Amino acid sequence: MQLPEEIPAVEDVRFDDIDFWGQPGPHREAAFEAMRRAPGLVFQPEIELPPEAKAFISQGPGYFNAVRHSDVLEVSRNAEVFCSGRGTQIMDQPEAFNDFFGSMINMDEPKHGRLRRIVSRGFTPRALARLEADVQRRARATVDRVLEMERCDFVREVAAPLPLEIVCDIMGIPESQTAFVFEQTNVILGLGDPEYVPPGENAVTAALTAGKGLADLMRELAAARREQPTGDLTSQLLHAEVDGDRLDPMELASFFILLVVAGNETTRNAISHGMKALCDHPDQRARWAADFEGLADTAIDEIVRWSSPVIHFRRTATRDTELRGTRIEEGQKVVLWYASANRDATAFPDPYRFDIERTPNEHVGFGGPGPHYCLGANLAKREMRVIFRELFERASRLEVTSEPEYLRSMFIHGIKHMPCEVGARTWP
Repeated sequence: MQLPEEIPAVEDVRFDDIDFWGQPGPHREAAFEAMRRAPGLVFQPEIELPPEAKAFISQGPGYFNAVRHSDVLEVSRNAEVFCSGRGTQIMDQPEAFNDFFGSMINMDEPKHGRLRRIVSRGFTPRALARLEADVQRRARATVDRVLEMERCDFVREVAAPLPLEIVCDIMGIPESQTAFVFEQTNVILGLGDPEYVPPGENAVTAALTAGKGLADLMRELAAARREQPTGDLTSQLLHAEVDGDRLDPMELASFFILLVVAGNETTRNAISHGMKALCDHPDQRARWAADFEGLADTAIDEIVRWSSPVIHFRRTATRDTELRGTRIEEGQKVVLWYASANRDATAFPDPYRFDIERTPNEHVGFGGPGPHYCLGANLAKREMRVIFRELFERASRLEVTSEPEYLRSMFIHGIKHMPCEVGARTWP
C-alpha cells in the first residue's frame, strides 16, 4: 500500500464523518498518519447531528484521538481511569441502548468482571477444543459448496457462513434461523450503509427492531433450555452460577446479541480481508502455501493487524489525567483508533507491508490489553486457521476477480461483497 504524497492537515480530518470512510484506503491511512505525527492527542469537536438523531443520541462536546500504538495500550490497560461504562461509541447513547447492544463491552467493574466470569466458561481452552471437530466440519462443508461453483461472492459463500454457523452452534440456535441472525447483525452494524438501512428509514429504529428480533429468538431458546437443558452454551449459561450469581434474561439476551454480532462480523471481515491480501501479495500466499502449519500463527496475526476489523472503541476519563502531555479532564472522551495503532511505524516496522512472517506482532486487532480484550480471540483464530487450511488444500484455484464492495461504516472495517472465481489460475 502506498500513501498519497500529500498528508492532510489534522484540522481537515473528520473521523466521525461517515463520508470520510467512503474515501479510498490510502487516503484514510494518510489521515491517521497526520494524527500520529501531531504532538500530543488531537481534540476534535463532535460532528453536528441531524435533528432526527438528537432524539436518541446526545450531542457531545468532542473527543481526543488516541492513534499511536503505545497510547492505545496505555488507555486499554488503565480501565479505572479510562472507563467503558459511559459508552464505547463516539456519540453518547441512552444507557439502556448501551446495555442492550453492548453487554459487557459497555461495563466497568464489578459488573464487567461478574458477567465475564460467568460467560467465559464457554471460551476456555477445553471448551474450544471440543469445538474443533465442528469448526472443521463446517469449514469443509463451506469449501464443498464453493468447489461446486465457477464464481461466488467470497463474503457470502465463505467468510460469513463459517463464523456465523459456529456461533449459532455454540448457542444452540437451529440452522433454520441462521439466515435471520445474519440479516439482523448486518442491520445492527450497517447503520450507515444504504444496503442494510435504506435512505429515509430511521437507523435507530432499524437497530432496535433487529436487536429485538435477536433478543426474542434467545428468549424462546432459553425457555426451551430451562425445560430441557442440552450441552450448548445457552444451557450452560442459564444454569451457571458464580458466587451465587446467575444471568438474568436481559443479560442473556444482550450477551447473545454481542456474541452473534462480534463473533460473526469481526471474523467474517478478517477472513475476507485476509483473502484479498493474499491475492494482492502472491509472494506471501506462496510462502504460506509452502509451509501452512509452520506459518499459520504469524500469518493469522498479520491478517488481523492488516484488516483491523474493529476500527475504534471509546473510553471516558473517570478523573483528571494526562496522556502524552495532553491534559484530559474527568468526563472527556478518548477514542482508541485500533486501525491507526496497527499502522504505527514505531511498533511495526514498514507498517504498510503485508508480511505473514512478521514478528513480533503486538497488534491490537482484538482490542488492547486489559479487561476488555476480546473474549473470542482464540475462537476467531481457530476459525481462520481451519478455513484457510481448507482453502489452501482444496480450493487452490480460488481468486478474487474484482475490487471488493466495502461496508460504509466508521466502526467496522467490513467487506460486504467480494467476487471470486474458481479456476482463474493456480496458486503459485
